[in-house]
Amino acid sequence: MTKTSQQQTGQRGEDIALNYLNQQGFTLVKRNFRYRRAEVDLIVQKDKLLVFVEVKTRHDTSFGFPETFVKPEQTELIVAAADHYVQENNWEGMIRFDIVAITLLPDLEIEHFEDAFY
Repeated sequence: MTKTSQQQTGQRGEDIALNYLNQQGFTLVKRNFRYRRAEVDLIVQKDKLLVFVEVKTRHDTSFGFPETFVKPEQTELIVAAADHYVQENNWEGMIRFDIVAITLLPDLEIEHFEDAFY
């Protein structure tokens, strides 16, 4: 199946975010974790911290900053998916919800918002 332009941009953003997080010392646990209607873009770990990451990518900021596109309904779905993941995997460490916002043009910009919601 051919990906749409929007899906390709999202995939590129996830790749950039994962590379960035790896450079910050995080390791990938799971990518595109799905639970019911929710999808968590990246689940990464650093020591005893498990982070559920929503990646938002935009070509530019003409319609707003990427992080503003994470809506309350989406955060609720991500939290529900995270709860399921934690229970399913018997995770006993700390968890956090982050947003990685990526703007591709005019120059690549990455912003990492720790503890973005919950």
